[in-house]
Amino acid sequence: MHMLPETMRALVINGVTPADKATISEVVVPKTKEGWLLVRVRGIGLNHSEQVLRLGEVNEAYIAKPVIPGIECVGEVADPGDTAFRTGQRVCAFMGGMGRSFDGSYAEYVLAPAHHVFSLPQSADALPWRTLAAMPETFYTTWGSLFQGLRLSSEDTLLVRGGTCGLGYAALQIARALGCRTIATTHRESRLARLDELGCDVSLVDDGNLSDKALGATKVLELVGTSTLRDSLRAVRGGGIVCHTGILGGGQPLRGFNPIAEIPNGVYLTGFHSNWPDQGSVTAMFDFIAKHSIQPVVAETFRFERLLDAIALQDHGGFDGKITVVNEDA
Repeated sequence: MHMLPETMRALVINGVTPADKATISEVVVPKTKEGWLLVRVRGIGLNHSEQVLRLGEVNEAYIAKPVIPGIECVGEVADPGDTAFRTGQRVCAFMGGMGRSFDGSYAEYVLAPAHHVFSLPQSADALPWRTLAAMPETFYTTWGSLFQGLRLSSEDTLLVRGGTCGLGYAALQIARALGCRTIATTHRESRLARLDELGCDVSLVDDGNLSDKALGATKVLELVGTSTLRDSLRAVRGGGIVCHTGILGGGQPLRGFNPIAEIPNGVYLTGFHSNWPDQGSVTAMFDFIAKHSIQPVVAETFRFERLLDAIALQDHGGFDGKITVVNEDA
């Protein structure tokens, strides 16, 4: 049985913290409280959301400072407290305020509310922690966008606008496994080869005018954001759906938008955010991943003692895929 230590290593921030200013601290392992359980973190995936926090959002009044970043993790239940979980159970935890309203997963243990901790189904038992670490937030956001937002089916032609990011890669992998025809865009010609490796039917450099190309998309996953949303609405076929999920091009609002004039007749616009995951969707997602042997696209995996190197790579940019961090024996 794993014995709980009194202290743990964690990245704690109290202000703007670029990678070259970050340090690992020794902090007290948190105790359980009503409705919360302690998870031993075995793997984490880095997200743009955490970089946004470190480089500016941390100064906002709604951030509970000092704070440990990290909006997702995979691991084992170290102390279930008064919840229905059991010690040693393999779980994932993500969103629900993790890393903002309460301390997140850039640590060896995380205390999380039971309603945002999910058991990993038996289908995930064969997957190592380093693989699982890349999945919860990225694949859940993708899963919700494709099936709740876009109502994707095997008869669809899916256009992923901004295909060479973690969400884009996951969307293409799921859509291909489902049997869809897939189209993906990138702003970097050097990334076209990666899209081809993933079996994308059509890959192209985004020039901002996809609506002129008659691509035949019935569904569009918009990951670039408001800068291309108007064009995406014109690029989908009549009766199609555009799901706005990502902000690769920046999170600016869509100013001067006139829905009557700018949403073509019969085209539907929706969005998806991953704030409220549920066990049923998490189980279905992992079962699908296992059934189709989907492997996440990982840029690099670091040991926990190299967490600062991981966020340095994130700040430097230019990586391709998800950055993950695993604990020593994961």
